[in-house]
Amino acid sequence: MTIENKPTTSTLPLPPGKSGLPWIGETISFLTDPDFATKRRQQYGSIFRTNIIGRPTVVMSGAAANKFILSTHFDRFSWRDGWPDNFKELLGASLFLQEGAEHQRNRKLLMPAFHGKALMNYVATMTEITDRYLSKWEQTGNLTWFPELKNLTFEIASVLLIGSEPGAETTELSRLFTELTNGLFTLPLKWSYTTYGRAITARDRLLEHIEQVVLDRQQSPTQDALGLLVQSQDEEGNRLSVAELKVQALLLLFAGHETTTSLIASLCLALAQNPEVLARARAEQQQIGRNTPISIDSLKPMTYLDRVLREVERMYSPIGGGFRGVVKEFEFNGYRVPKGWQLLYRIPEAHFDAAVYPQPHTFDPDRFDPDRSDYKPSDYTFVTYGGGSRICIGMAFAQMELKIIAAMLLRRNSWELLPNQNLTLDPIPTLHPRDGLKVKFQKL
Repeated sequence: MTIENKPTTSTLPLPPGKSGLPWIGETISFLTDPDFATKRRQQYGSIFRTNIIGRPTVVMSGAAANKFILSTHFDRFSWRDGWPDNFKELLGASLFLQEGAEHQRNRKLLMPAFHGKALMNYVATMTEITDRYLSKWEQTGNLTWFPELKNLTFEIASVLLIGSEPGAETTELSRLFTELTNGLFTLPLKWSYTTYGRAITARDRLLEHIEQVVLDRQQSPTQDALGLLVQSQDEEGNRLSVAELKVQALLLLFAGHETTTSLIASLCLALAQNPEVLARARAEQQQIGRNTPISIDSLKPMTYLDRVLREVERMYSPIGGGFRGVVKEFEFNGYRVPKGWQLLYRIPEAHFDAAVYPQPHTFDPDRFDPDRSDYKPSDYTFVTYGGGSRICIGMAFAQMELKIIAAMLLRRNSWELLPNQNLTLDPIPTLHPRDGLKVKFQKL
């Protein structure tokens, strides 16, 4: 592979691929075929071109591509210009789409809500809410688990991040977020009866609710994440405006539960399908003590569970990749990518690289055992939470939440997959079981 820092010339070829139909390109195949990128990678290699969502697009995959995009050639790409207009309209000008000094300032203001002391303060609430849901599911018995898991993670996010009241309020907010999320990858037709029209309505109702919460926090600061954000200020004493707080809070709610739900569902599915892993993970909890209170300290010795969760993150990444806008022409692997194109980097290809992860399609938590000689980690072979300077700000929050829920499930519950269901994992909007993961749920 050769990578040039200097501007490339028009003598270099464009990546292989095709543009598809006029205007619509290959958008329909991209949205409906979960193997869209895999098929084209097999045909064209680790870099290919297409036309999706109204723009010429280059798709790049593998650890070298990840490092190029997320780190070494970061300046050639724009977050704001890369993500589809649906994301910009539904999620607003939040940290997700900000760049440069604006992004650095706001990331620094948001950081305290997701690290250190704040995380320690979240443990009790995560435990209490999870305990209530486990009791509910024990009473239910047979259930479709994915929407229930989504309600759980949303309640945790909304209580901890914006101080919502558990119960009817969070249930309604969760429903609105589902409406919003459904609009991220759909045609942007704004009629009230369309998926996108309903997403716009849901966004407006969510922002109305969040604005009232912001105004309340300004009058009476609290220790939830939004309360911390209201009080946070930069070196010059500047604080986020109400408009800024609204869109950042909306992003926090979205990022704080959507991908976490996907990972918890994948964990539960993987454990049900790998009983020997489930037995070892449960034995570790028994050794620690099933009645040992969940705390930051009691989470630390759960080293096998750490490996299980990392294998889930590797095999079942909630999203397939990330979009960027190309703001400077560049060369990769001898191909020229023009300024103005859209770029999509892919996660699964790095996560299933057999040179790094032997037998990559086997669920094997022990591959992350530091004493195992066949594990050969390298930069950007693991990018579930992104990488580089813009790695997911909520990664520690999400990983702690995953570990708490997993530990509590292993200590007190069993579940088995019910027959006659489709366990195919659909990738849009985030990875999820097609039939919602139907299980028989019991107390141990």
